[in-house]
Amino acid sequence: MKGIYIFLADGFEDMEALATLDVLRRGGLDVRTVAIQTGKPDDYLYGERFVTSSRGVPVVADLTFEEFEAVSAGDTTSEDVMVFPGGMPGTRNLAATEDLMSIAKSHFEAGGTVAAICAAPGLVASQLPGVEGRKFTCFDGFEGALIARGAKYRKQPAMADGNLITGRGPGCAIDFALEILRSLKGNAAASEVRKGLML
Repeated sequence: MKGIYIFLADGFEDMEALATLDVLRRGGLDVRTVAIQTGKPDDYLYGERFVTSSRGVPVVADLTFEEFEAVSAGDTTSEDVMVFPGGMPGTRNLAATEDLMSIAKSHFEAGGTVAAICAAPGLVASQLPGVEGRKFTCFDGFEGALIARGAKYRKQPAMADGNLITGRGPGCAIDFALEILRSLKGNAAASEVRKGLML
């Protein structure tokens, strides 16, 4: 897999997906969005890249899931990132997409980075191999599945533990994105973007 991908299923959380996309692109990273459609073909009048957020915002992603599969084949490094926003029912839709979860498991096991925020640590990251002992955060009430796997919950805006990056919720989306940027380009790059955002 070569690149950084944000997965958008119907019902994704607007701020968590789009603020993350914005911050990473401000940081000079090539980030692409991937549409995970969960309805019938007739539900998508604007084509195969069309998804709708949890707040009813229509978004046209950069890639369909099939296009993602075609371009992401190959070796994985820690600089290759799969980003999973929260939001309902978006996170449940991501977690229920078996082919996507299979790719995420292989990617993580091979050393690729998985970043998940809000409900996604509990519903998506809890499916990953080797999360035992990892520190994570998430939206209140979604910590149980990872704790049951032996991961260690911390109530903070965002955190990285190796190739697992997690965020707490919509209000923490910028902190989450900056943590991803920091992991890929270092403290100076993250600080520069933070300064530009007037934070």
